[in-house]
Amino acid sequence: MTDYASRLSRAREAVAARGIDVALLGTGAEFAYLTGSWVSSHERLTCLVIRPDAEPVIVAPSTDIESLQGVDAELRGWKDGEDPYALALEGLSARHVALGSTLTADHVLRFQALLDGASYVLATDALSELFTRKDADEIDELRTAAHAIDAVHIEVPRLLQPGHTEAEVAEDLRQLILREHSAVDFIIVGSGANGANPHYDYGDRVLSAGDPVVVDIGGTLPSGYHSDCTRTYVVGGDVAAAPAEFREAYAVLEKAQATGRAAARPGVSAQDIDRVTRQVIEEAGWGEHFTHRTGHGIGLSTHEEPFIMEGNELTLAESMAFSIEPGIYVPGQWGMRLEDIVVTTADGYESLNQAPRELR
Repeated sequence: MTDYASRLSRAREAVAARGIDVALLGTGAEFAYLTGSWVSSHERLTCLVIRPDAEPVIVAPSTDIESLQGVDAELRGWKDGEDPYALALEGLSARHVALGSTLTADHVLRFQALLDGASYVLATDALSELFTRKDADEIDELRTAAHAIDAVHIEVPRLLQPGHTEAEVAEDLRQLILREHSAVDFIIVGSGANGANPHYDYGDRVLSAGDPVVVDIGGTLPSGYHSDCTRTYVVGGDVAAAPAEFREAYAVLEKAQATGRAAARPGVSAQDIDRVTRQVIEEAGWGEHFTHRTGHGIGLSTHEEPFIMEGNELTLAESMAFSIEPGIYVPGQWGMRLEDIVVTTADGYESLNQAPRELR
């Protein structure tokens, strides 16, 4: 059972260590991580108030207070016509403020009007170590999520048959994901030239034998933790029918992704992993076709720190979870991507995804 009281206590310690007077967190992944609640109040303010010198407070519409019973925080309900921002800051004189990433501009501006002269940082940065280093329960959830999406990928080759459309395949995938998850996060079925767009989803293109297809899928478990895994396939399963240049590039991609996984360990920086992964692709002459970062963290959000990219000097520590997902994209022809979620261990990494990586 998750110890949310301990998480809140550690959050207070982190806020104090950064010299922050108060952290204000809206609903979403950060709020859920610290409280266990995914409550949503739409445009009305619900806010977790963390101070180093006082117990946590949750300010929420009075209609939502009952759903927050059991959270280890003082609950302050408010009604329409009352000022929830003043209620959140009651008895507080703050000069250094951390703002949660899900607070929308209207909430931020209302807080700023009451905190004249204060300085601001992102709460995500202030609480980074808390969010990025997963505990054993979180890793178990991410492992379960990875196994769940692997089970879907095992079924993909039988779905990719000539004459089917991307949209038809996507609908089949939707049903398979829901067998293993509580919700579908995203589905990409990019065949032929459509696969050259990394953020394509799917359309009415009809699959032909030998077409390369990028399949990137993810879902959410009942616990709120996410899966995310990409594999590249050949329609009909006859790899020899795919373009020769595509097959040659895929061998490079496999090597690059394996290199990135092998580099994942405590003590290296996030950008180091991006560099060694990218170097393999660049040295093979495909560098200009690798157009995005190598990876992203995952947990209660599909994309979170650590971002595996140039310029991110964050030093990796044990128990961080993130993707390694290099890609090669040739506009007008084809694309490919290979993605696994890995977790850093004491002396290396564990790959949570085990679906076959070879072309099928």
